[in-house]
Amino acid sequence: MSNKTLIPALKAKVGDWNYYICVMKYAQVAKEVNYAYELGGNQELNSLIQRGISERTKEITDYLLRSEHRFLGSLIVAAYGGDPQYMPVSMEDADGVISGLDSSFGVLTFDGAQQYFALDGQHRLKAIKDAIKKNPELGNEEISVILVSHYDTPEGKEKTRRLFTNINKNAKTTTKSENLALDEDDGYAIVTRRIISEHVLLGEEGRVSVFNKSGDEGQLSIAGNVKDSDRHALTSISQLYEIVKALSFHTQIDGHAVSKRPTDDDLELSYKVIDERVTQLFSSCGNLDKIAIQFDDLRSFRKSKDKPGSEHAFLKGVVQRCVVESVRYVIDQQLLTWEELLEKLSGFDWSLSSAPWSSVCILIDGKLKMQTGRDFSNLLVEMLKSHLAPISKQQVKRARRLYQDVKGESYSVSQEVLEGNVVNID
Repeated sequence: MSNKTLIPALKAKVGDWNYYICVMKYAQVAKEVNYAYELGGNQELNSLIQRGISERTKEITDYLLRSEHRFLGSLIVAAYGGDPQYMPVSMEDADGVISGLDSSFGVLTFDGAQQYFALDGQHRLKAIKDAIKKNPELGNEEISVILVSHYDTPEGKEKTRRLFTNINKNAKTTTKSENLALDEDDGYAIVTRRIISEHVLLGEEGRVSVFNKSGDEGQLSIAGNVKDSDRHALTSISQLYEIVKALSFHTQIDGHAVSKRPTDDDLELSYKVIDERVTQLFSSCGNLDKIAIQFDDLRSFRKSKDKPGSEHAFLKGVVQRCVVESVRYVIDQQLLTWEELLEKLSGFDWSLSSAPWSSVCILIDGKLKMQTGRDFSNLLVEMLKSHLAPISKQQVKRARRLYQDVKGESYSVSQEVLEGNVVNID
């Protein structure tokens, strides 16, 4: 806020939070409170702290404009920049009626360093902003606001993100992507965010697609996959989460309950291992790390008009998911070591039309069409198992028969060649 602003407030405490209950005019809220404030690190990742604003906002806006009985619940707002100054106000009480209460009532003083962002009430906030544009007189109306303090430190960021997810877990189900960006209990999500911020390759801005669209006022469309038009991204946040989860084998966070935060030591040790495995995976899967460094624009590797089928398979989300699922299966069954798996992956032809990637794509009249349904993704997993570490000739035979059933054509790699991958599990 500009200069000093005084706001009447009640001071309260719950858990390890000191918070303040106050009243602000709609106009003040519309001007000063943002949908989200960057908490540091990857810009797109931190944008997910604001909830996507849906069509529900229009209904609230119309309600504010048309109903004389309008009423909105409190906003929960974080004050970025530390604790505002709080000054208790003493009240004369000759009869002792309000004894003990005067320390809870006072005035908040903001010196201009703080900024506000909403932790809860995104739809209401946008409705207020939109309604005032149509009827400025609404700016004089008031809403209750619960203020908490946010600190720009690692501990402060964690505490604020945890508050956001706790509020929304108890009030309204958060999306999977919001939890990926904010959850401070899910160890896989914590490691995923750190990789996006610190990894030697995926830590570069734009290497992980976080969302596909962002409107002028905060609308978000979470990236499930990477768009073909994306120049730089190698994966999406959702896909990276699955990669991290699959590559967590034999680490301290492997199989942990996502509702219970691992210890800091376990997170640190696990991160170091998973971070290195991610590097090795992207290197072994068609030297994608070197390609990303060498070429500024990856669009032709993702979709080629001149040579359909020559695209890099590991740039496709369905391929990434199937590869890590197959890798995890082989590791869990103790069929190959991690190093042996990397060697196998390095030996693949990573052109999309080649085996086994042909399981999830079809070339029709010179045009490539991806097949990402369950039947096709299951087929790719089965073919990958046959290429990596089948446990019997029968498994290979079943996989090749499945390919014939799903694709309507014979698999390009013979039974005899695939049988050479059979591992001895005795």
